[in-house]
Amino acid sequence: MFGQDIGIDLGTATVIAYVKGKGIVLREPSVVAVNNITGEVLAVGHEARRMLGRTPGNIVATRPLREGVISDYTVTEKMLKYFIGKIGGKFLFAPRIMICIPSQVTEVERKAVIDAASNAGARRVYLIEEPIAAAIGAGLDISKPSGNMIVDIGGGTTDIAVISLGGSVVSTSIKIAGDKFDEAIVKYIKKRHNVMIGERTAEELKLNIGCVYPKFQDMEMDVRGRDLLTGLPRTITVYSSEMLEALEEPSMLIVDAVHNVLEKTPPELASDISDKGIYMTGGGCLVDGLDKLIQEKTGINVMIAEDSISCVAIGTGKALDNLDNLDRSRRA
Repeated sequence: MFGQDIGIDLGTATVIAYVKGKGIVLREPSVVAVNNITGEVLAVGHEARRMLGRTPGNIVATRPLREGVISDYTVTEKMLKYFIGKIGGKFLFAPRIMICIPSQVTEVERKAVIDAASNAGARRVYLIEEPIAAAIGAGLDISKPSGNMIVDIGGGTTDIAVISLGGSVVSTSIKIAGDKFDEAIVKYIKKRHNVMIGERTAEELKLNIGCVYPKFQDMEMDVRGRDLLTGLPRTITVYSSEMLEALEEPSMLIVDAVHNVLEKTPPELASDISDKGIYMTGGGCLVDGLDKLIQEKTGINVMIAEDSISCVAIGTGKALDNLDNLDRSRRA
């Protein structure tokens, strides 16, 4: 009996793990709190996320992944080790792990992911491109000679791909996603209201009243930040119409990227996509109106996949079923 097979969506904002036979077993923020002096990991996941922006000088709560790739190798390794331990306790045999990566990563970045997972306790590491995992998780049959278009918007990257016969025909990965939406909100509030808000407050605004397509009714939300003139805390009311303005630039960059991929798509596959529509996955696609915006700008029907946040992890989990074939082909 071998160890468990684990599929991991190693996201910039969230780590989601899928265990063969059990489904999704872990969903935690990819945040780690480290003691600066000793290098000791103090908290990982939900607990560490609560510390973001609220730590004393000797403790740093960081996100070791930025824009879809590892920015702090040591901390990523410790985080993976913690999550793998949490998923399976003590393994009789080390697990085989499949990890998602953005479609346009470099060889160095691929190796960093493999090394981090191996050192964290994996027996063997496999990589799968995010759009392919997302398409499998969304329930699309990608094995046929027919075009499927996926737009996977995560925390750090947006991966767009046209998939046929199990592989990407045209793909792109841009570093505009959920995090850039948050940054755009922070900048906008600072410029418009002269108030500084934190990342977490920006994310709450995005989730509650954020939109990239005009709403029928203007919504509002009160947020507290630091007044840049007085340096004192101040509460302001923010409206969804302001969010529309704040998020215009990053959302249009995503629309342009979708447009570019469609322009490079072979005509036969383009006609399949116009029949089937574009599928959106990832947490970033849930920003209100993004599907309507892409639909309006491309003229193609856009659907948000069911359980879009977990699609990549579910797809990685389903791809685990082919691990034995992969192993056999490696040995052959």
